[in-house]
Parts: sequence; structure tokens; C-alpha cells
Amino acid sequence: MKTSNYIRVFMGDFISVQRIFLALESENICAIIKDESESARLAGFGASIQGVQEIHVHKDELKRATSIVENISSEMETQN
Repeated sequence: MKTSNYIRVFMGDFISVQRIFLALESENICAIIKDESESARLAGFGASIQGVQEIHVHKDELKRATSIVENISSEMETQN
């Protein structure tokens, strides 16, 4: 198994993922959105979890990204 330099910092629905992704992007943090269900659909397979996406960042940017994710997650919880 390959080791990755990217670490998952958030997992959630499309809207939450987009909000956090844009916040990371505005801080010049290169994030990647991973959508297992979309990848499975494109490959002709089914996915076990529909509508859940993940955000991954490079391990060098983990500390800054985690802080941003925590702040936005707290804001979203407060709004609900």
C-alpha cells in the first residue's frame, strides 16, 4: 500500500465541503476534494455512501488547514 502525503481534514456533504474548500483556497492552501460515490459512478460501480465528500490537504499545510476547518465547522454548527 502506498503512503500518501495528503491527509483528510474534513468529511461531509457537498455544501459544507465547498464552503471549507473555498476558505482553504482563499488562504492559498491546496486542497483536494475526494468523492468516492462519483468516482464509483463514473467507473460503472455503486458506492456505499452517497453524497459524502472528503477534503484532503498536503501534510505540510495540515496545521493551517485544521485551524480553518475547525473554525468553519464551529460556525456551521452554531448556525444549525
